[in-house]
Amino acid sequence: MSAVTFIDQARLLAQAGSGGNGCVSVHREKFKPLGGPDGGNGGRGGDVILVVDPSVTTLLDFHYSPHRTATSGRHGQGGHKDGPQGDDLVLQVPEGTVIRDTYGNVVADLLGVGTRFVVARGGAGGLGNAALASSRRRAPGFALLGEPGEKVDLTLELKSVADIALVGYPSAGKSSLIAAISAARPKIAEYPFTTLVPNLGVVEIGEHRFTVADVPGLIPGASEGKGLGLEFLRHVERCSALVHVLDCGTLESDRDPIRDFEVIENELAAYGGLQDRPRIVALNKIDLPDGRAMAEMVSDNLRARGLEVYPISAATREGIPELLYAMAALINRKPKESVEAPRIVLRPKAVDDLGFAVRKEKNGRFVVTGEKPERWVRQTNFSNEEAVGYLADRLARLGVEKELFKLGAEPGCEVMIGEGEDSTRFEWEPTIEAGVEHFHTRRGHDVRVETVQLGLHKASEDNLSEEDWSEDDAQ
Repeated sequence: MSAVTFIDQARLLAQAGSGGNGCVSVHREKFKPLGGPDGGNGGRGGDVILVVDPSVTTLLDFHYSPHRTATSGRHGQGGHKDGPQGDDLVLQVPEGTVIRDTYGNVVADLLGVGTRFVVARGGAGGLGNAALASSRRRAPGFALLGEPGEKVDLTLELKSVADIALVGYPSAGKSSLIAAISAARPKIAEYPFTTLVPNLGVVEIGEHRFTVADVPGLIPGASEGKGLGLEFLRHVERCSALVHVLDCGTLESDRDPIRDFEVIENELAAYGGLQDRPRIVALNKIDLPDGRAMAEMVSDNLRARGLEVYPISAATREGIPELLYAMAALINRKPKESVEAPRIVLRPKAVDDLGFAVRKEKNGRFVVTGEKPERWVRQTNFSNEEAVGYLADRLARLGVEKELFKLGAEPGCEVMIGEGEDSTRFEWEPTIEAGVEHFHTRRGHDVRVETVQLGLHKASEDNLSEEDWSEDDAQ
């Protein structure tokens, strides 16, 4: 027996490319040894992008190769040469792919051929010393480091996109029916057997054109994980309508069309979210003498439940045209918008959002979090004292030191920027702007580089120029 090659759920471990480092360079030529900074910027890292491709029908590639990495940007060079950007990694997925994070939340729902979604963004390239030059800092002796690319752990889940789903017991004849009404050619056996993969077929009848999904057979307890049902019930979610395919020629003594219908309805109800789908019933296998008699026997019972009933034979195509017109009418009765993808909820930042937060922990340590301070730390080369000083200026300008002083931070206390393994720890030394006059620190004395790993602003009363502000805006 050949292995199943259909995969509708897979894990994706995506790593975007890192940005290249900025370059520290000074232009030199004859009779002009110090011609000014000319270090270029680092290139941006490549993104990891998912795109809907109609030729892809399974998540099999991700099942065997879950780790995907985009290329990184190159470092900047002298002579104002920026580093090349990293190449984006574009991954093809089937239409109907749902992206979930590690908490099970829906990140994106990819519908429509060509739909693109960036799952991991590449890191920004670091600025070279030419871009960091200003009226106050005419010849920077440092550059910014490139940022690492995003790293994500996602689950990809495929939900078939079809207008109508054929549901029913294994061997009810769903695969035979979809083969009779479309160009789909699923594997069909002459014994109790269930399809292992959903099959999609395109049906044309008159002026109508729609898609039908043959959902693998369900059994009692499918919504609780028994058999293959739970794995494939998700393929019913996107369908606008349902067609119950009931086996009127079953040889199993404990089954009959009415009981099969009730079992499948119970499983659909237990799965949830499918109660509003319009549905009709196809009584299959009336080409068999016992099958025709059974169909006549149960038709009135099903019609009494408010259902349209169509006796058919997938083998001889008897009753198929009437069923197809009924299916087309069923789709028109239920607009597709009722099962469209979830809306995206936008949550704008508050007007008074400072862009960072500072909290004091029980052990006396202060923790600074926020997109800007954490990103600036990642861009800093701590082996370069001037780069450390530049970071201190940026943090002070953002208002981090003032907030630390308000919370009672004192010289020498431990401050941590970021959380977890990537955090940066240092001892805090306040400045004049943050109230350092209370500690009688000598004016003009740069305590940042001499006494701590990271300082928080040079003790100076000079106002910052507009060029300095523009440097942060560019980052």
